Amino acid sequence: MSKIYAVANQKGGVGKTTTAVNLAASLGYFEEKVLLIDFDPQGNATTGSGIDKQEVEWSGVDVLLGDVSLVEAIQEMDGSGYDLLAANGDLTAAEVELFNVEDRLHRLTSILETADKKYSYILIDCPPTLNILTLNAFVAADGVIVPLQCEYYALEGLTSLMDTMDRVRETQNPALQLQGIVRTMYDSRNNLAVEVSEQLLSHFGERVYETVVPRNVKLAEAPSYGRPIIYYAPSSRGAYAYVDLAAEILERAEKEKRDEGNAL
Repeated sequence: MSKIYAVANQKGGVGKTTTAVNLAASLGYFEEKVLLIDFDPQGNATTGSGIDKQEVEWSGVDVLLGDVSLVEAIQEMDGSGYDLLAANGDLTAAEVELFNVEDRLHRLTSILETADKKYSYILIDCPPTLNILTLNAFVAADGVIVPLQCEYYALEGLTSLMDTMDRVRETQNPALQLQGIVRTMYDSRNNLAVEVSEQLLSHFGERVYETVVPRNVKLAEAPSYGRPIIYYAPSSRGAYAYVDLAAEILERAEKEKRDEGNAL
């Protein structure tokens, strides 16, 4: 059964798509079968995967509206470690069309049931806004991974995101949980970043991943080359960080499995 994680933050510019793409590739590095769903109309995860978003034949909007099956729309990304459901600006149309679809908040949940056995991990790169696409992702997901830059405005955005998760948990998906918070673009020389990091650890404890993603020039360059960092600059600090993050996520998943077994 797939682990489904929404990668989300309602504040833009925090490394959300960078995390989605590079975590997908790094999980693939550990020989996990991964599907990355680009659910952001900006299509940055698609571009960052080396796909021209304007040339995509079938995208997430076609799957959501039932014009094509998920299996038909998925692209196998040779040499990137994951498969991709691409996106472009057409996905914005899905926001409008879905309002007329019955059970619209569970549309993605139903679609992912057709892929559940093939993939061990499904990552959904959500829009940086609260809309029907984000809600679909939260309803379908087991957990939410939150990339967060250590600054005060980011903390305000986190509060809003947690409120949204609470509402979804209460009304649509009782199993939804905060899977973890990833500190991104981190600079230990910045006193504010250190202070915010300490506040996160104090408030969220083990829900904050030990892995910290540093500010890294190679990470910023990689999307323009359409390559995940592990293949663009494998010896960079950014590559090491995302491999470490993937290892930490796999370790947590194994622990959860052991705990469930002990509870039986």
